[in-house]
Amino acid sequence: NYHKAIKDEGFGIKVLPAWRPDKAMAVENPVEYREYVEKLSEVSGVAIYKFDDLLQALRVRHDFFDSVGCKLSDHGIEEFYAEPRTQSEINNIFNKVYGGKQLTNEEIRKFKSAMLYEGAIMDWEKGWTQQFHYGALRNNNSRMMKLLGPDTGFDSIGDFTVGKAMSAFFDSLDVAGKLAKTIIYNLNPRDNDLVATMIGNFQDGTVPGKMQFGSGWWFLDQKTGIEAQLNSLSNMGLLSRFVGMLTDSRSFLSYPRHEYFRRILCNVIGNDVENGLLPASEMNFLGKMVEDISYMNAKTFFNF
Repeated sequence: NYHKAIKDEGFGIKVLPAWRPDKAMAVENPVEYREYVEKLSEVSGVAIYKFDDLLQALRVRHDFFDSVGCKLSDHGIEEFYAEPRTQSEINNIFNKVYGGKQLTNEEIRKFKSAMLYEGAIMDWEKGWTQQFHYGALRNNNSRMMKLLGPDTGFDSIGDFTVGKAMSAFFDSLDVAGKLAKTIIYNLNPRDNDLVATMIGNFQDGTVPGKMQFGSGWWFLDQKTGIEAQLNSLSNMGLLSRFVGMLTDSRSFLSYPRHEYFRRILCNVIGNDVENGLLPASEMNFLGKMVEDISYMNAKTFFNF
């Protein structure tokens, strides 16, 4: 509603929402999931009794976000999901969890696979960019979880094996001709080269840098982590197409992150010049690359 008010007022600065559908696939707790579905039904105006109803309700909200300027989705996932499944299985799984019954691990993975895929299709239809932040191991301290609840500082880097599922997920969308622009953010630095090479498998020439290796995130959003991401992308891909740093718009004091990133970017490129890895005679080209990574690439990529 606030974004609608901003748009209606004609505010000169673009303040746009992002689509975060994480709760739509959080079926581990049947009681909490039932509460989410009932709330979704209320705000969307769609009565939800089966899986197709759930998708319809999500589409209604997806359309609303699009109407107020949304251009990006953001999925916070432990790992990627691409389990073989049938529509009948997904229907039965939804009925089971909506009815309050605990799902098996296999059922959870199948349902998450279906939701991740359906969400990606919605994003492609709208011309949005889909983002995936993966690899966090959350709520490690059960005592503090009971005392303070989730998201209170007791999360860490996970060590999930994601290569095959990530490949299968993007391949299924690519085969269907419905792979949206994508940014992947890993939390475990061991995956840097995995992600940097994976995005190359699905660059299709329709959009320059369509598949992006996202900037260092969370625990990696520091000097060493940012440098490692830049070097991995430069080694395995095309640094000049990188859309650069992002920040949390809800956290005003995090905005200096962009300045911090740009200084590190300039240091990395400058050191390569000093070491003879980049030509000192091409300062105009290198300067433009820094400008593009810092601003122009993102403006073009997201069509702001």
